[in-house]
Amino acid sequence: MIEKSLVILKPDAVQRGIMGELLTRFERTGLKVVAAKMTLPDRALTEKHYLKDETWHRKVGENNLKDCEKFGVNPMDYYGVNDPVGVGKVINEWLFDALLVGPVLAFIIEGPQAVAKIRALVGTTYPDLAAPGTIRGDYSVDSAFASLVRKRSVFNLIHASGASDEAVEEIKLWFKPEEIFSYKRVEDELYNY
Repeated sequence: MIEKSLVILKPDAVQRGIMGELLTRFERTGLKVVAAKMTLPDRALTEKHYLKDETWHRKVGENNLKDCEKFGVNPMDYYGVNDPVGVGKVINEWLFDALLVGPVLAFIIEGPQAVAKIRALVGTTYPDLAAPGTIRGDYSVDSAFASLVRKRSVFNLIHASGASDEAVEEIKLWFKPEEIFSYKRVEDELYNY
């Protein structure tokens, strides 16, 4: 199944000067870049992109409260609240702010099972837990603890759509239809895509 997915190289990737290297990781797997642009998103776009619902807030809040317990810290000191939904909302705000730090490189990647393939290449959210060979495992060292004590989202270099339906919505936010291109790569012919 050929699908498209949104990938964003976040400000920490741009500022480190590793955009080309990371983009190459996707292209080497046979995935195709069909749109790309460097942009400085505004708050309205980051809110639309990362706006989450109460279910997400609760899940993320519960996970982060477990982290606070594991790290032996009081969530009130870092989040100002100690209920799961409230913690999730604080983290959601941190996500909005993270994309405003500097320019990002947003691109659309197309290919067979693109969403799952990209997620596998990117690695888990927390770079310190990401497997070697993944982008986050190879290029970042941030952690849940470091982001917590600094009251910010984790610096994990990259955003990748989490599901096909999410990718469709995110692509609409970041790109106009005329900014998305169609072309053939060698793999298209080899595998009859």
